[in-house]
Amino acid sequence: MQYAMLICGDDREWAALSPADEEDAMQRIYAWFERWQPAGKVGNGVELQPRETAKTVRSGANGKPVVTDGPYVELKEVVGSVILLECADMDEAVEVAASWPLGPGMSAVEVRPVTSREEG
Repeated sequence: MQYAMLICGDDREWAALSPADEEDAMQRIYAWFERWQPAGKVGNGVELQPRETAKTVRSGANGKPVVTDGPYVELKEVVGSVILLECADMDEAVEVAASWPLGPGMSAVEVRPVTSREEG
């Protein structure tokens, strides 16, 4: 079964890292992928650009879209990356997610089952 692993945190903390600290964090992330990819537990993933680059689209009162810059301003933590996991069940997905190298800009990992809809 597929699960989405959402890496959440304050992306401003990540942006404030020194080049050496960022390289250290990336080496820990690469090691995590090297551990789980050969086991077939990790699928595709994406790293998102900072919140300042985001646009949010909502339905306006007249039914037309309203576009605003970024996510909610008062949010401290945002989703910074999404990784697909291939695991037998939620317990295994949580085990994989729990080994993620948390650090500056990455304070929490959320795991959610992916819904599959088949046409028919």
